Amino acid sequence: MPTLNDVARLANVSKMTVSRVINHPDKVRDDLKKLVYEAMRDLDYHPNIAAKALVNNRTQIIKFLILEDIDVAEPYYMKLLVGIATQLSKMQYSLQLVTRDNIDVGNCDAFIVTGMRKKDTEWIKSFKKPVVIFGENHEGLDSVDVDNKGGTKISTKYALQKGYKKIVFIGLDREEAFEYSREAGYIETMQQLRMKPEIHRMSNHSHSSSEYIEKNWKDTIIDTCFVCGSDRLALGIERGIQKCGGDVPNDFGIIGFDGVFLNQVASPKLTTIKQPEQTMGIEVAKMVIDKVNQNNLPQGSRLFEPQLEIAKSTR
Repeated sequence: MPTLNDVARLANVSKMTVSRVINHPDKVRDDLKKLVYEAMRDLDYHPNIAAKALVNNRTQIIKFLILEDIDVAEPYYMKLLVGIATQLSKMQYSLQLVTRDNIDVGNCDAFIVTGMRKKDTEWIKSFKKPVVIFGENHEGLDSVDVDNKGGTKISTKYALQKGYKKIVFIGLDREEAFEYSREAGYIETMQQLRMKPEIHRMSNHSHSSSEYIEKNWKDTIIDTCFVCGSDRLALGIERGIQKCGGDVPNDFGIIGFDGVFLNQVASPKLTTIKQPEQTMGIEVAKMVIDKVNQNNLPQGSRLFEPQLEIAKSTR
């Protein structure tokens, strides 16, 4: 069975360096980590994680607390979880999914929280563990998210560039920071261009937005582009227009937000604002481990730049 000394000898580094790579990889240069990891792989060496946890007085577990009704099999969350779990694994941590109802199952070193609402703030702040929020947060908690406001600024400007005369925002009827920011990006852009904003909010289901179109079809004018708060809403808008005999994209444009899966199954495929969900997952994992290693030192907030992914639902 290979030992720590064997790894150090093969990597041509000190035993202390190998130990630091295993126990505190964030404090070791990337080139040294690469040498050590390659030696560990070649020797089929597996560090004793239980012993490491005992030495550091840690569980090596990070809990992912889900505070909203979501399907973790949904592509968006699958990519996010892959990013988180992959990065945590590199740092010898495990990821445990929990909900509000089973949050106390086992111990952990920190929490990643998603689906947090303003009413949850004091409860989350009462945790005796490091916490990082996945999602936009204005309550003083460390967080990672996409630039929601910037995303709808991009989509609104693009709709105007393509010659649509009227731009309507289809938003989610949820009182959450990310939704307010997506609306704000649209409103600010419309005001800058001295155009009148028009906002309609509804539940985040394709049938809701499809029904909205069918109900209001007689008042829907040609040369309108619908800037949507999610791909799910955009998909419903597209289906509603098609059901009513409208032409996408020549008479009506549609731009979604997320860019994970639904934009690809739509016909025509949706132009959308794409989030780097896997990259954000990696950043969430890095941030929460930094908090663990730095005695819960604040890490701030990080917003990732979204990208406009042009497809066939706009001219």
